[in-house]
Amino acid sequence: MRIEPLGCGVELYVSDRHHFTTDTILLADFARVKNGERVVELGAGCGTIPLLMIRDNSPKEIFALEIQQDAVNLLSESIRHNLDSGIDNAALIHPIHGDIRGVRELFPAGSMDLVVCNPPYKLSGSGIGNPDDGKKTARHEVECTLEDVCAAAKWLLRFSGRFVLCQRPERLTDVLTTMRAYDLEPKRLRLVQGNAGKPPKLFLAEAKRGAKPGYMEVLPTLTVEDENGFTPEMRAIYGSYKDGHDNE
Repeated sequence: MRIEPLGCGVELYVSDRHHFTTDTILLADFARVKNGERVVELGAGCGTIPLLMIRDNSPKEIFALEIQQDAVNLLSESIRHNLDSGIDNAALIHPIHGDIRGVRELFPAGSMDLVVCNPPYKLSGSGIGNPDDGKKTARHEVECTLEDVCAAAKWLLRFSGRFVLCQRPERLTDVLTTMRAYDLEPKRLRLVQGNAGKPPKLFLAEAKRGAKPGYMEVLPTLTVEDENGFTPEMRAIYGSYKDGHDNE
């Protein structure tokens, strides 16, 4: 276990099993949490996104739902550490050890404004399985499927509430069609590429609960790096976290 600074004095406990990547930073930025919102992150891991959210905003509360107890323990330690360091907003985060498929027993229907998820990127049985159970759960659809995630978001969100996730481009059709099947209408999409000479490696998508089908805003592709390292937009997204860190 070690400390990772997230900027503005906020710090996070991570481990070799539970940590974060650039994708996590991008998803937190794309979600655009608003002051006063009630938020759930599904599969919160060690809690990077909730801590980034309370660093820059004051949501009403954030519930961090995670099935792996050791990840929940890391977030609990991070909350205590930040409170001890004077980061009062850390009290807005509530770690919950639980299964995405059991949200009906954990939360009232329509009780959230925003649901965020960085789901497993690979279908169960695809690719080479990771012998580490924790990493396998994070990367493959072992403990939950895309349908499970969308069903949970539908239950949790109020009418017009937002559901935000990231995924690999090869699963774009799966994501958009599954969202719509669960009354989550895709309304915002952005592709992410490593540099200008490479195809996109990630997409960020936002859907609204109960919205009418129709216009979806497709944002300009985000480029992570150029010949000088991180692009100006990526540096802005990383914000104060980037201070003292090399390109990831």
